[in-house]
Amino acid sequence: MRVTLLQHSSLAVCASAIRTCWQSFDKSDNGGEKDKELIDRVGNKFKHASTLEHLTYTFYIEGISRALLQELARHRMASLSVKSTRYTLKELKKELPFNEDDFKRASKYLVFTDDSRVDRMSIKALENLRLVLNEGISNDKAKYCLPESYKSELTWSINARSLQNFLTLRSDKSALWEIRNLSHAVYSAIPDDHKYLFTINEVI
Repeated sequence: MRVTLLQHSSLAVCASAIRTCWQSFDKSDNGGEKDKELIDRVGNKFKHASTLEHLTYTFYIEGISRALLQELARHRMASLSVKSTRYTLKELKKELPFNEDDFKRASKYLVFTDDSRVDRMSIKALENLRLVLNEGISNDKAKYCLPESYKSELTWSINARSLQNFLTLRSDKSALWEIRNLSHAVYSAIPDDHKYLFTINEVI
């Protein structure tokens, strides 16, 4: 899994949005300590969290499973542009057959767990998908054979209010292990001067 921050809005934009309410632009220090304290006070302490929606982040996320992709779809206040299996299954079609112990080569396509029994079954499913593709079945139909562990990638845009919710829920010890790893990778990618707005549970 790899997470890259593509862009983010500045703290000054968020502070300006807050100052719009009281027309206190003359008190701004252009995203400095005064503005940072204002954002925290209004957005977090006073729970006027809609003001945090002016802070947005766009990440490029690689190497996550289709299972995790479904979990991400539950966070509705975000935008996802996902790698299309309709157009990219041709990569798999060109592969040589996979045996159930072919972990290294299959890792190009699959996210593995810590249970080899599950992972071997995923490789079998991958081989079945490869066979279906080579029988001339269209990608639109063949993708119904995709294992949940099949890798995907996406561009993901989210505002700070929704990201707070995501990080709190998905870094919890009860969250799916893969999305918990993602939450920590996303947090690491957030600019250091923005991190004070977010909390995250420690990895156990």
